[in-house]
Amino acid sequence: MSERFEDVASVTAALEGVGYLPDARISGTVFLATRLGKPVLVEGPAGVGKTELAKAVAAATGSKLLRLQCYEGLDEAKAIYEWNYKKQLLRIQADREHEGDWATVESDIFSEPFLLERPILAAIRATEPVVLLIDEIDRVELETEALLLEVLSDFQVSIPEMGTVVAVQRPI
Repeated sequence: MSERFEDVASVTAALEGVGYLPDARISGTVFLATRLGKPVLVEGPAGVGKTELAKAVAAATGSKLLRLQCYEGLDEAKAIYEWNYKKQLLRIQADREHEGDWATVESDIFSEPFLLERPILAAIRATEPVVLLIDEIDRVELETEALLLEVLSDFQVSIPEMGTVVAVQRPI
């Protein structure tokens, strides 16, 4: 984990520099989260600045902000990844004319060009610094919440057809 901030005071200065006024607890939490490479759970009523904190940390660190807006019914396909089924179907139909074997076609359609990255996978695969905001996680079903928390604990995702993708760098 790269050290994004030298100390708590530098967190405060960086956040103030982008127009966010943190208190000592917020600065200390951001410092520890970046130093330890751990996610932060921020809760509170609407309008207290939870989303603004993520935006400010992204701006202060020069990171891209990736946002997953949670809602009831959100599943793995919408949060992590899914396959581009239309493109896969076109590939299969195009191969019928060449009569290739199924193993070749299957290995082709479950490959990078057919993978649709969603916010979680994009954050894990990012080579540049990112801040991952998972907003309203309490709105998802327990199974999806457990999956998201598991991903955040290991910063890796298993894609059955391609293997395990481990974070290049830990997102904030």
